[in-house]
Amino acid sequence: MSPTVLADLIVVFHLAYVSFVIAGLLLIWLGAVLGWEWVRRPLFRVPHLVCTLIVPVEALGGMACPFTVWERNLRLGAGQNPEDISFVARLARDVLFYRAPEWVFTVSYVAFGLVVLVTFFGIPIRRSATRAAGELT
Repeated sequence: MSPTVLADLIVVFHLAYVSFVIAGLLLIWLGAVLGWEWVRRPLFRVPHLVCTLIVPVEALGGMACPFTVWERNLRLGAGQNPEDISFVARLARDVLFYRAPEWVFTVSYVAFGLVVLVTFFGIPIRRSATRAAGELT
């Protein structure tokens, strides 16, 4: 696989990661209101929490996002200008990135992480009713 194709795939994966974090929180809130038990399952909630909290920890530590670094390095290593990218990569990147001072991103990431953390405890994980009932007998 060529480095530029791999870089395009990284951008698309990056967008999927961000979508999981944002849509996951919305689905947890909606699921809590509508009684969807799957939004309380550890198999969904723990990865969501971890994926979310990685971002503010990186921002507070002054780290660049590894996906962004890998994509850029692959493009540069292939002799490609990081701005000369395919339509799909450009579309994903346009959704992901916008211009603002660095502190705006850090504050946003930390605030979002805190909302997810509060949600994690406010809408707690539950074991399925069938499994929990079976364990009581």
